[in-house]
Amino acid sequence: MSIPQSGGGVIEHHDQLAQLLEDGCKPKEDWRIGTEHEKFGYCKDTHKPLPFAGERSISAVLEGLRDVHGWSPVLEGGYLIGLEKNGANVSLEPGGALELSGAPLETIHATCDEVNVHLREVKDIADKIGVGFIGLGAAPIWKHEDMPLMPKGRYTLMDSYMQRVGTMGRVMMRRTCTVQVNLDFGSEADMVQKFRVALALQPVATALFANSPFFEGKVNGHKSWRSRVWRDLDPARTGMLPFVFEDGMGFEAYVQYALDVPMYFVYRDGKYIDALGMSFRDFLVGKLPALPGEVATQSDWADHLTTAFPEARIKQYMEMRGADGGPWRRLCALPAFWVGLMYDQSSLDAAWDVAKNWNAETREAWRVAASEDGLQAEVGGMKMIDLAGELIKISEAGLVARARQGADGLIPDEAHFLSALSESIESGQVPADELLARYHGDWNGDLSKIYDDYSY
Repeated sequence: MSIPQSGGGVIEHHDQLAQLLEDGCKPKEDWRIGTEHEKFGYCKDTHKPLPFAGERSISAVLEGLRDVHGWSPVLEGGYLIGLEKNGANVSLEPGGALELSGAPLETIHATCDEVNVHLREVKDIADKIGVGFIGLGAAPIWKHEDMPLMPKGRYTLMDSYMQRVGTMGRVMMRRTCTVQVNLDFGSEADMVQKFRVALALQPVATALFANSPFFEGKVNGHKSWRSRVWRDLDPARTGMLPFVFEDGMGFEAYVQYALDVPMYFVYRDGKYIDALGMSFRDFLVGKLPALPGEVATQSDWADHLTTAFPEARIKQYMEMRGADGGPWRRLCALPAFWVGLMYDQSSLDAAWDVAKNWNAETREAWRVAASEDGLQAEVGGMKMIDLAGELIKISEAGLVARARQGADGLIPDEAHFLSALSESIESGQVPADELLARYHGDWNGDLSKIYDDYSY
């Protein structure tokens, strides 16, 4: 989850809303890659989720990273709830999952190095206190009451609101994990093309990274239960955003969408003020019931943009949000997949050619089918495995064209980071398929074995 924004004065003109987004436009040479990934922590002897405080806890992990590995603390209400170092931050998801939000880096080589260093640091601290971490799209066994809510004001408000809308909001908050990549755009037209590709093809990432076939100790009938959860969370702030594919799409169109997303909070003086269900349009004219007479600031707008949760979204960069958390090796494959499609114009054009004739019903059908069937999904006579294979080739061509060498100069480009995905196409299997095979095979239905066999 995002951290509070800061800076910027009162919003005096409507144009400032779109301007904040447009200010994210960068020349191609300044485009960067930011990788985020979440993982579940647990006590090794009991397989129970970590509490916030105690000898074996989320706090103990954060304190260890601070004291041993030089991270700077982030506090809220006197609690250590995050860390910062070198443009990256470590934060807590509502149920205690640990997230790395990586620094904006130039290459997949660099972002993968960052991931590797982070996981080694986390493992160093975790091993010392009898804690483990595992990358999955959904908690396989734990129930809602097993998962403590982290002491962050944003989460307390969200938890309350999630009980009023949809049916799975609190499941998402506590018991799902993702990996995502944040990418730049060069202009409004570039943003629109990338946004359309990102949304239309997000189900392909869902299928390739599907890794949550279990929930509450049982097979759940989906390859990506995490994706299923997001389909029944809050229709006002989730989904595939059909308007993005309509004529007139641009920064202002996204502003109009975001203004209609009900508010969660306003952040003032280190505290989250309850604005649940209120309208940001009212806030713009000083009529927000939570703060009567106060007018929204640019940082309020930036905060509000973090409370919309579509399958891909824009702020001053674009977030690809469709993949399950997963094994170490695939954490580098996700940014590679999207960078290959997005950061080379020929590949971006080729990716759009794949999806440009789909209508909203087709895009939504792919979303559902990817969640349920992974690479075995089919829509309108087209097979996901064929679609994914084509896009991996397009992405590979984009990475080769970028020609970003490894630090030692021996690796000519970033294409090898796609190898895990190419292997899935060859085998027809994604992580969820492997987990199901183990469950029905050598695990003999004992799901507790997942911790020993798949932890970092």
